[in-house]
Amino acid sequence: MKRFDLSVYLVLDPGLCAGIGMVETARQAVAGGATIVQLRDKDADSARMIETGRALKAALAGSGALLIVNDDVEAARVIGADGLHVGQGDMTPAEARALVGPEMLLGLSVESAALARAADPAIVDYVGAGPVFATPTKPDHKQPVGWEGLAAQVAASLVPAVAIGGLKAHHAAQAKAAGAQGVAVVSAICGQRDPALAAREIARAWGAA
Repeated sequence: MKRFDLSVYLVLDPGLCAGIGMVETARQAVAGGATIVQLRDKDADSARMIETGRALKAALAGSGALLIVNDDVEAARVIGADGLHVGQGDMTPAEARALVGPEMLLGLSVESAALARAADPAIVDYVGAGPVFATPTKPDHKQPVGWEGLAAQVAASLVPAVAIGGLKAHHAAQAKAAGAQGVAVVSAICGQRDPALAAREIARAWGAA
């Protein structure tokens, strides 16, 4: 049985994190309560993803936080990441699972209840559900679905769901009410003056919700 905590799921953005870098942002965020860190850098090749991923893995060692790699199987395998996350436009979950093996966590982005329902629990471990709101960190995202749309996706999914899309600490209660197992955030932590404090506020809000 795979054990993972989706409650405070940080998605790194190289641009937003540029001030102190992705590795230091992640280190501070995990100290504040981030439970999962996803390395997402659409402009990086595998070599750079591996370099950053190894530095992240070293920074998170012993923290209990999991490291997920977005859409780069080679990097995820070489780094020895805890998981891989794929979108609808990437390889299929079945292809991803065949490449990473049975042990690695596999996450899948979904944008509708139908896509959430189609996520096979024999292959996929969790879904990223949304986007709840429009967000500038992913300009090509699908139409925002709001809280009702999130609830519909979560209800349709046979695996745990983490809510994503423009979320901040004060959205924790609504995300939990919709059935999500956590909130995935980018700008709520990346680029904040104090990533540890930002993560702590989200973790506190989630715990109180």
